[in-house]
Amino acid sequence: MTETARAWSALGGDPALLPRVTAVERPGVLPARLGVRGMARACVGVCALAAAELAARRAGLAEVPAVRVDDGAVATAFVSERHLLVDGRAPVSFAPLSRFWRTADGWVRTHANYPHHKARLLTALGVPDDPEAVAAALAERSARAVEDAVYAAGGLAVALRTPQEWAAHPQAAAVAERPLVERARLDDAPARALARVDGDPLLPAAGVRVLDLTRVIAGPVATRVLGLLGADVLRVDPPGLPELPDQHADTGFGKRSARLDLASGRERFEELLADADVVVTGYRPGSLDRLGLDPRALAERRPGIVVAQLSAWGAYGPWGDRRGFDSLVQVATGIASAEGTGERPGALPAQALDHGTGYLLAAAVLRALTDRSDAGGSRSVRVALARTAQWLLEAAPDGAAEGEEAPPDPWLTGTDSALGRLRYVLPPVTFAGGPYDWSRPPDPWGADAARWD
Repeated sequence: MTETARAWSALGGDPALLPRVTAVERPGVLPARLGVRGMARACVGVCALAAAELAARRAGLAEVPAVRVDDGAVATAFVSERHLLVDGRAPVSFAPLSRFWRTADGWVRTHANYPHHKARLLTALGVPDDPEAVAAALAERSARAVEDAVYAAGGLAVALRTPQEWAAHPQAAAVAERPLVERARLDDAPARALARVDGDPLLPAAGVRVLDLTRVIAGPVATRVLGLLGADVLRVDPPGLPELPDQHADTGFGKRSARLDLASGRERFEELLADADVVVTGYRPGSLDRLGLDPRALAERRPGIVVAQLSAWGAYGPWGDRRGFDSLVQVATGIASAEGTGERPGALPAQALDHGTGYLLAAAVLRALTDRSDAGGSRSVRVALARTAQWLLEAAPDGAAEGEEAPPDPWLTGTDSALGRLRYVLPPVTFAGGPYDWSRPPDPWGADAARWD
């Protein structure tokens, strides 16, 4: 079974549609020991196929449009944050304290891009904001002790593990019990058929209202895809927790951005929910449940809703309530060890867990919309970076990276925006008759009203 077929099966897709997907393979892109290129191609391929399937349904087409996945477009999109320019300025992907550090018995990786995570890291270590002081403190401690102490303080640090060490961890066991994409029907809400669409380009998600409660990369990548496909995507963030500006610029295409406190602004949120088709959440598992934002509670108030959830480690097991990021999941699951040199841990050529999981989540939403149109019911879909990591570790290697890496120029373009002149990566999700670019550039973070267009 190919990785595309494996992912399509996890989404509940009809295997008869797989021949609609063809690929332009470029062996020089995303070079790694693990099968990153095949995994990335599969994630984008099934997302495009799910979009084409929904487009055919809504447009009354006799055949699902053909999907063509180009490895060059995929590889460029998987490092979209590296190609972004804002008025000619390149963003910084990682803060100085987000990196690998030597410990007394190995390696640890920290994540301190956000100010509150940086503050908690420094508090846990009892040192000032100085890389040399951090290095000295970490060199005196074991990697596992650092992991425990920093997480206890609300920060982020993960000890380097081999794939075998991760496989023996209770969280790995919990992750292994789950499918790549968790899907559930929540109730017997009547089928909610979406209106017919036509036109050029064909927008399969036109008229679909998406409440985007995600941050960082994976979740915003998913909702960026839905925006590309015509959905009215409204990203909602807490007023006191701004997104990193460059990260927002990269993932904000095709959507609007509003600020709303979900506790004090509960009435406004319920008004938004009353007209929503999809809610996508990407916060730490359980953190939104107290606000009535778990899937079943949302379905009770909005029958027929599609609830999509994303987490780092999975919403189960001993690490089910932990925060996490792509770089940390790579370290914990053994990917960084597998990609290392023996002297030092390594990393994938892209934040492939984030991007891949984002496209999987968008595909799951699109398939849920198709299934809901047929059989009704509120729907829940759930993915986790750690489960995507397990898939990658189990996947066949890509083989030798023969040939040159494809230059990114064919998949880069530019536009003026309220943020300045942007150079950005064109979307890799394409199908015959579908869109090839977003209809709107990103707005400044929190600049839009919390209401539907």
